Amino acid sequence: MIRLFKHYIPHAVLLLGLLDFVLLLLAANFAWTFRATQIAIEPGPLGERILPLTAFALTTLAAMIAVGVYGADALRSMRFACARLLVAVSLAILALALIDFVLPGHTFWRSTLLYSMGISIALLVINRLLVGGLLGTAAFRRRVLVLGAGPRAQRLLQLSERPGSGFAIVGYIAMSEQQTIQIPEAIARSAIHDLAKFVSNLGVTEVVLALEERRNALPLKDLLRIKTAGVHVNDFSSFLERETGRVDLDTLNPSWLIFSDGFSSSRMFSSIAKRAFDIVASLLLLVLALPLILFFALLVKLDSKGPAFFRQERVGLYGQKFVLVKLRSMRTDAEKDGAKWADKDDPRITRVGNLIRKIRVDELPQVWTVLKGEMSFVGPRPEVPKFVEELDAALPYYAERHMVKPGITGWAQINYPYGASVEDARAKLEYDLYYAKNYTPFLDLLILLQTLRVVLWHEGAR
Repeated sequence: MIRLFKHYIPHAVLLLGLLDFVLLLLAANFAWTFRATQIAIEPGPLGERILPLTAFALTTLAAMIAVGVYGADALRSMRFACARLLVAVSLAILALALIDFVLPGHTFWRSTLLYSMGISIALLVINRLLVGGLLGTAAFRRRVLVLGAGPRAQRLLQLSERPGSGFAIVGYIAMSEQQTIQIPEAIARSAIHDLAKFVSNLGVTEVVLALEERRNALPLKDLLRIKTAGVHVNDFSSFLERETGRVDLDTLNPSWLIFSDGFSSSRMFSSIAKRAFDIVASLLLLVLALPLILFFALLVKLDSKGPAFFRQERVGLYGQKFVLVKLRSMRTDAEKDGAKWADKDDPRITRVGNLIRKIRVDELPQVWTVLKGEMSFVGPRPEVPKFVEELDAALPYYAERHMVKPGITGWAQINYPYGASVEDARAKLEYDLYYAKNYTPFLDLLILLQTLRVVLWHEGAR
């Protein structure tokens, strides 16, 4: 994987994305020149149209990221990829047509968009037919040697067998005779005379320490030789963080959080950029969405007795409490016995409430909370104080998720389906900790784009 702005991106995805970008530029240029020839005018030099061509490619690429074209399912299934490609290019064309309407004569010809759409889809599908089959081959998978043969090594084996895995395990080494062996094919350390040479002969690109007990078990001399030979050496927790996009609570310890990369001082600049974006975007969105909010507020009032808006105390940055405002989607007596998680087909949800939850309109009033600075567009979802107390007592490191502002959408929301239990809260906490540790404007942008996928295909929170 390649680390870009503190976030890991698989080599195969990055390669496919770069090829797609080049093909989108070619498609836009061909559509431009074809349309110019069709109406008998000169297309002009390439330099004069490179800006609108690049805008077309970037907009379409953003739409592809947003609808999940580069997700694991799309990389495995051609049918799935084609469906998402069609949606992405269609959304991009609508966005570009709107831009051209707002800025006429300063962007590109709307008449070329239909040609660009058809050519782009054809080239992108061909790219996946020719290149997609190679992405899962050994050429794009790192060769990993695991030091350990116990439960942690077993977890790495399961992770390597997942569809779309970016690494292949070429061997396991049992470092101690007292170690619990769960990998029968593991080689005993005593059977290997020179570990560094063994690594070289296997063509290993990364060594992962999966030891259950590291005290007096680390082969420091061997690891030093392996490292100086140019082979990456990684510990178990860091490897899982990179491969899964979450912080593994089962193996997490305070020393790893303290000494691992993350929570850097540069986040001050990220926080300034984040707040600036929140102010500008919330002001714009409030102006545009106000008629929609008022319309659905009226529907809520007509559908059931009670106020149109729902107010509830939540826990935010550094554990401070604030009032969250949403369009009411439940009966007014829904929490007469105290707050509780929403269930699937929850009987407390009203008819209009069911609709506004599906299309996420109930979240729109939270934009006001973002403008006030109590929330951000991106961050961990804020919970009610009762849940925070329970989860803080049940889950380690739960308080650390409050070191960043809560958000309307977040890394956990786009990566984990809705859950209403302590086990689900634990899984989401692992994603929240990854975000708190690694957040940058780049990661925020990825989350905002992929939130569209969650909305379109009704994934995530109920």
